[in-house]
Amino acid sequence: MPDLRVASLIPSATEIVCALAGRETLVARSHECDHPPGVHALPALTEPKIPLDGSSREIDARVRSLLEDALSVYRVDADHLQDLRPDVILTQTQCDICAVHLRDVQTAVCSWMDPEPEVVALEPTCLADVWSDIERVGDALGRAAAGRALVRSLTDRMRALERQTPPADDPDAPTVACIEWVDPLMLARGWMPELVRRAGGVPVAAGETPPPTGEAAWERLQRSDPDAIVVMACGFGIERTVRELPALTGHLAWDDLQAVRNGRVAVADGNHYFNRPGPRLVESLQILAEILHPSHVAPALREEAWIVPAPVPKSPSPARSSA
Repeated sequence: MPDLRVASLIPSATEIVCALAGRETLVARSHECDHPPGVHALPALTEPKIPLDGSSREIDARVRSLLEDALSVYRVDADHLQDLRPDVILTQTQCDICAVHLRDVQTAVCSWMDPEPEVVALEPTCLADVWSDIERVGDALGRAAAGRALVRSLTDRMRALERQTPPADDPDAPTVACIEWVDPLMLARGWMPELVRRAGGVPVAAGETPPPTGEAAWERLQRSDPDAIVVMACGFGIERTVRELPALTGHLAWDDLQAVRNGRVAVADGNHYFNRPGPRLVESLQILAEILHPSHVAPALREEAWIVPAPVPKSPSPARSSA
């Protein structure tokens, strides 16, 4: 469908469209879409309603304030969206915080005349959902065969990576805590426990509902005392995550964790990997495999996508946080 016009309002969907060789169909993107190279040339139709500078704690407080008032975190440029007349709009229903939500898109297009665009809302909570969403995008683009082929390629690459690492049921498999937000502490969920298992690790707090946050998450981290910790803050790259590390290292429990004592703490790019449920989840698995099993997997993505951070100096203040 060479004349198809697609507006992708989430980064993962933009990456999926391009992986399906559909770059020429894109007429708009979200403010966060930055991959593959060149998509910045597309008009951005979304923006956050809050400042995204400041600390993790400050950003969390701003987001919670909006959500408590039943307000959306993002706004959609409805006039520009209508002017572009897309045939397909890609959005999500998974998370109110991560990206523009389906209801924001519905509000933006509710006054349109016929024909209304097809709105495809992705909602991945596990790897199987990610593969299903890729096929749904392929169907919407008239590229169903390409969608199925992409899923086969991605799952084959994951299986090849799994064969390089010991299985998760190995007696020596490391327990792993994946941190998706630093302050308040939040342990990763969704497809992350599956990625950890595929990388030959045992995930901490997998399947716990509701997932522990804040001090409950710290208590869970202390009880599990994982062999390894990977910090992959949602929306943050490596440099910004490193700046946030004092919120972890300043906690009274941090130094007593065996992962910290043994130097098995890594910082990964949580913005471009892990938290984007699209094709680069394969690279996310590669990162985990490199971190957890360095004797089995060559560090192809180290420094580019993950690092072992330098020790963070302790504050001279005698009062260190316990919350």
